[in-house]
Amino acid sequence: MNQEIINLFDEYTHKPLSREVFMKRLVKLTGSTAAAFAVLPLLEVNYAHAATVIEDDEGLVIENITYTGEDATMKGYLAKPKATNSKRGAVVVIHENRGLNPHIKDVARRVAKAGYLAMAIDALSPFGGTPPNEDEARALFAKLDNQTNISSFLKGLAYLRARPESNGKVACVGFCWGGGLANQLAVHDPKLNAAVAYYGRQADAADVPKIKARLQLHYGGLDERVNAGIPAYEAALKAAGTQYELYVYEGANHAFNNDTAPTRYSPEAAKLAWERTLRLFKETL
Repeated sequence: MNQEIINLFDEYTHKPLSREVFMKRLVKLTGSTAAAFAVLPLLEVNYAHAATVIEDDEGLVIENITYTGEDATMKGYLAKPKATNSKRGAVVVIHENRGLNPHIKDVARRVAKAGYLAMAIDALSPFGGTPPNEDEARALFAKLDNQTNISSFLKGLAYLRARPESNGKVACVGFCWGGGLANQLAVHDPKLNAAVAYYGRQADAADVPKIKARLQLHYGGLDERVNAGIPAYEAALKAAGTQYELYVYEGANHAFNNDTAPTRYSPEAAKLAWERTLRLFKETL
């Protein structure tokens, strides 16, 4: 697909661009209203393809949990292996700027299937949880207080450490908005063992010396918006002596790991990035 169209959709999903303006620009790029509506399903997510690990997988236990956040009761989707003969490492899974959706729940199940205690937190819990309409969900993110949100996720990390199934070691993995938050959790939690950020906003260079966790950073080569922050971040990581891995997947777009977004999904990049993610969890948890 025309990269201009993909870039327009990225702008729509990450900036205050109304659907009306987005559609007008899409019609202009595709040449007609009919063509625009034909392209639209290729851009938008399709949750019918979300379950790579089914909800009722016989090897997993699924729970909808709550814990006390900074100023609200936080909701979480917890997945864990059914076997209870040993304690295990735990992972917080952090969603994109559309909230806790079927795809992110599937990612949590993938983490659990790999042998870990996994919890996907709904950042929109202060508003009652993620609404079905994605545009409504996106609008709610602008109403989140950044520091309050970070504090609520830090409490989520503490909640996982205290779970009876946990061995006390915790990591996080985030995507897009969640990738940026993964970097922030690494800054704010000195006990965090590992943080994996997929195409997420980088932490400020001045905060990098606070990071004690091992970092793993994944970027799509075509993601100019997010990649603009790589040089300063990497320079700060090197200067601070932070343990990090940084991978740029050439030819891949933003959201290349999201297999419910057919136009941007890159199977090759996603497979390799996930293998690297699980390897880091094995080494740290």
